[in-house]
Amino acid sequence: MDIRTDVRVLKDIVYNHRNKLNNLAELGMKEYKTSKYIKTYLDVLGVEYEEYLETAVVGIIKGKKSKKNIAFRADMDALNIDGQIKHLCGHDGHMSILLGLIEYLTINKDKLLDDIVFIFQPAEESPGGALPLIKEGILEKYKVDEIYGLHIFPDIEEGFVGVKPNHFLAQTGEIDIEIIGKGGHGAMPQNSIDSIIIAANFVNSIQSIISRNIRPLDAGVLSIGKMEGGSRRNIIAESVKLEGTIRAFKQDVYDEIKKRVCDIACGFEKSFNCNININIKDDYPAVNNDEELFNEFKEAINNKYIKILEPLMISEDFSYYQQHVKGLFFMLGSRNTDKEFVNGLHNIKFNFDEKVLLNGINAYVELLEYKGVLKII
Repeated sequence: MDIRTDVRVLKDIVYNHRNKLNNLAELGMKEYKTSKYIKTYLDVLGVEYEEYLETAVVGIIKGKKSKKNIAFRADMDALNIDGQIKHLCGHDGHMSILLGLIEYLTINKDKLLDDIVFIFQPAEESPGGALPLIKEGILEKYKVDEIYGLHIFPDIEEGFVGVKPNHFLAQTGEIDIEIIGKGGHGAMPQNSIDSIIIAANFVNSIQSIISRNIRPLDAGVLSIGKMEGGSRRNIIAESVKLEGTIRAFKQDVYDEIKKRVCDIACGFEKSFNCNININIKDDYPAVNNDEELFNEFKEAINNKYIKILEPLMISEDFSYYQQHVKGLFFMLGSRNTDKEFVNGLHNIKFNFDEKVLLNGINAYVELLEYKGVLKII
């Protein structure tokens, strides 16, 4: 991506933000040091803001005309992987990009026509900070008309952005299943109800939901990632616990998967004389990019740097904002084979070249200029 000269001047500042924020990695709803760093820097810039949910920082930069309010969101939290709390999903980069954009706008405030709202949001990874912020009324208070967000993404080459209109990222849910049979001695199976046999058959059976109950043109995922049961080799297990994930792009597909899991469980209870308890926790809805905003973005960013992606089964709580206002979420390429920045998100070796941060700011500035929000002379 060709970086504008007026964005390049922010290089050292933005790189420093990333370095500081990377070292302040904190878990969701506990981003106290991170929040303090952001507020301190906004004070230096003289930008007005408010605090929400203890760690969230939301504010506004007012333009000359103020006919439209455009919001930009960055997530703040880190991950705990193998006992290490680190920024392994690029959120330190997202915050640095938004801080860089804010600085750019303060430098060019005389050219800013509309109002820019910025949202530093806690707990995207867990338990989800977007919905609580929306319930705090920030979209109404700041009169947000449309909202943008991005994610550093190592599956796309550095210098490119990936996006698509409409369904982009999946709706997701967590499923917990407990199968309760009757324990006994392995030498006398006739006196027991083997929960391990039931669990094995149950996992196989629910795999048919996607292939036989969901329309082939609709996408869905049902994966069981954990099975736990039994105590010794010669004891028939009384109970088995299963944990898995459900993902889909359409609400009716997601609901059908849940319904069929419960229907199959009822049949298994009768067939195997067991009890099956199911708990499904609905997580984030699908990210659904507004088509008009997509077309504007595509025009604003040079076509040769745009990659139109297939829908991705990962999830993002940015989707909650899109249920209330028009929104666009895109992926910022960070793959760099020369520097071996190729590891995926949530990988302990995940990292990126910091010039990606300038690409993110550049994309936002180009978009604002295209929309006429920034009148660059």
